[in-house]
Amino acid sequence: MDLHIVWFVLWGVLWAVYFMLDGFVLGAGMLHRVLGKNDLDRRVVINSFGPVWDGNEVWLITAGGATFAAFPTTYALMFSYLYTPLLLLLFALIVRGVSFEFRSKEEGATWRGCWDWAIVISSFVPALLFGVAFGNIFSGLPMDQAGYHGSLIALLNPYGIVSGLLFVMLFLEHGALYVAVKSTGDLSRRAESLARTLWIPLLVVAVVFLGYTNFATKLYDNYLKAPVFLVVPLLAVAALVGVRTLLGMGNTLAAFASSCVTILGVVGTGVIGLFPNLIPSNMDSLYSLTIYNSSSSEYTLQIMTGVAFTFVPVVILYKIWVYRLFRGRITAEAVAADHEAY
Repeated sequence: MDLHIVWFVLWGVLWAVYFMLDGFVLGAGMLHRVLGKNDLDRRVVINSFGPVWDGNEVWLITAGGATFAAFPTTYALMFSYLYTPLLLLLFALIVRGVSFEFRSKEEGATWRGCWDWAIVISSFVPALLFGVAFGNIFSGLPMDQAGYHGSLIALLNPYGIVSGLLFVMLFLEHGALYVAVKSTGDLSRRAESLARTLWIPLLVVAVVFLGYTNFATKLYDNYLKAPVFLVVPLLAVAALVGVRTLLGMGNTLAAFASSCVTILGVVGTGVIGLFPNLIPSNMDSLYSLTIYNSSSSEYTLQIMTGVAFTFVPVVILYKIWVYRLFRGRITAEAVAADHEAY
């Protein structure tokens, strides 16, 4: 068994699961001022993901840790080359967490209004930056023997922006569906209606992304070599169509599940297309960072494989328990009566 491939698969799964789980928090955060017509509605939106949002960050930390442990050269150069956008991403995630905690510490409208905008902005920025970052990774970075020749502005190229918009739209749809599932009454109905409205621009952006990918990247090469993997992008497309179909049937829970599959499929499509690269060079493939030239030693991979296959199932079981524990809908009455709520 090639442990390089095992860790590449695990690396892709960790990122996909993180985007699936934190995606609805980012989406709901961006939408909470739109969906919440008053302060209580906004508190319901925040409390819908309140018990789980910080646990979702475990997957981000694990994905970063897996990169560090299995592919340290990629980890080091990625944080060097993409230092500024990753720093902005980190700051945004910090502000988002602080905003959740501080918003309800005071009753004043100005206080809460400022933190509301902080939540919106600090949810939008990571969604956009994650998309821009992965878009640039998909298309390749300007790397050669002298190092990285890009800049923050260069990352905001047309394909990077389209990728960023795709992530933003995926998370907006995901967040609206989550709020529809977790809330009640008018708030739930507004979220469901908004999910229907958002689906059309999401479809447009997805079509543009798929078409642009053919010209801006080499992601499709692996699918031409091994057509069996086409099942992943086809599953993503089917799941995206399924979101709208299930919404039309009034089954928001199934639509949310279909949105989860869509995000997993989109990330999986990109990861499969990258193989065996982790960060390809768009100047010369000789300088691409792959799972072979940037990996840890075989002994390290063996040790880390044992650690991963021991503790990742524990994390999965824990997350299943948490989501089962907090599976109920959040009502405005419960939030208003709970002084410890967000």
